[in-house]
Amino acid sequence: MKNAAETLNRECTCQTLDATQLRAQLARDPLLKGIFEDIIQSRPNLFSATSVFLNSKQVADMAELIRTIETVIKCAEYQNIALKRSPEIAKIKHGPHGVFMGYDFHLSDTGPKLIEINTNAGGGLLNLELAKAQQQCAKDATVHTEKKLNHLDQEYFSMFIQEWKSQRPDQELKLIAIVDDSPEKQYLYPEFQLFEHLFAHFKIKAVIADPKDLIFRDGKLWISDQSVDMVYNRLTDFYLEEENHKSLREAFQSDSIVLTPSPHHHALYANKLNLVTLTDENELDKFQLSAGIKATLLKGIPKTLMVTQEDAESLWLNKKNLFFKPIAGFGSKATYRGDKLTLKVWAEILKEKYVAQKIIPPSQRLVQIDQAMADLKIDIRAYVYEGEIQLLAARLYAGQTTNFRTVGGGFAPVFITSK
Repeated sequence: MKNAAETLNRECTCQTLDATQLRAQLARDPLLKGIFEDIIQSRPNLFSATSVFLNSKQVADMAELIRTIETVIKCAEYQNIALKRSPEIAKIKHGPHGVFMGYDFHLSDTGPKLIEINTNAGGGLLNLELAKAQQQCAKDATVHTEKKLNHLDQEYFSMFIQEWKSQRPDQELKLIAIVDDSPEKQYLYPEFQLFEHLFAHFKIKAVIADPKDLIFRDGKLWISDQSVDMVYNRLTDFYLEEENHKSLREAFQSDSIVLTPSPHHHALYANKLNLVTLTDENELDKFQLSAGIKATLLKGIPKTLMVTQEDAESLWLNKKNLFFKPIAGFGSKATYRGDKLTLKVWAEILKEKYVAQKIIPPSQRLVQIDQAMADLKIDIRAYVYEGEIQLLAARLYAGQTTNFRTVGGGFAPVFITSK
């Protein structure tokens, strides 16, 4: 029997987005001028007009799994394994916990299943704006309490201050750089502008910066004639290995900046080999975990294996049940459903470093697009700090992976039902 949330996802076609309200929010300050128009014109599939429903049990299960994973990550035995397979730079821990961890889930008949953990997960501030611009649809279903949404920007800012104080407890934060390669060309560039506005609202100066414009000199990181104190890191070069990131790498290694998230966070959380460890019963036994913790991990995370030449034959035979992901990949690049694999692609996978994860088919959301109805797939993302969920959001899409190219798809708010 379907619960109320499942029924609403399959039958409700309400379009809950109040576009007028969203426009007003994004035009509330001169610093944000043009963001709404930029999104509509060049990113028309960033925001969905509809919403996604979860029930309180699903949310509780996600929260329990996240807290459980955070508990395991603190184990010395786990950290030894994760850091041993990572570059030396990942062993540097200056104090920060890592902002905007993204835990991505598919919904199944046996509960939410964690398919991936991301550092520097995009969309946290965009989804806050989106959540604020919703009309209530179903009775007893809410995005968040109004109090929660009205104070989440303060919570986000406080998170950055906590990161700063964890490394610089007695110093004043003066300048934050929001850093990504060619930031103005990034699909989520409007979010960088929102962060610039957020920091300015709380009297902290911020700049959006390309790492190639950063210079490490005299023990400080500079952009033009300004000294950078803190970097909000949106790069997908997770270990700062590229030449353009040399100044940022040197500043981080010398403890000259507060960098969040950092290579250390990626190694402990987002390396896809970590999911292999977290679903290997023999490995988990080494951590001396309780039976309850082991059960939560094995129930909530699909079995994940490292792709090796030795296991190539068995993986190929079982490929229709597997999803293949590059260990160093991001944003669904170079990922493949096993039932779509050709021998040519399989040969390429065997040359690279991949994991194979048991397929958990995404659940679906019925949406109205113009005058027609369509079923779109659902991913759920939990934005997390220090093991606690700050915001839930959905991504609606068609095709193999989330792509922000689906008409009617994009980010969608999550309404939570009691049943």
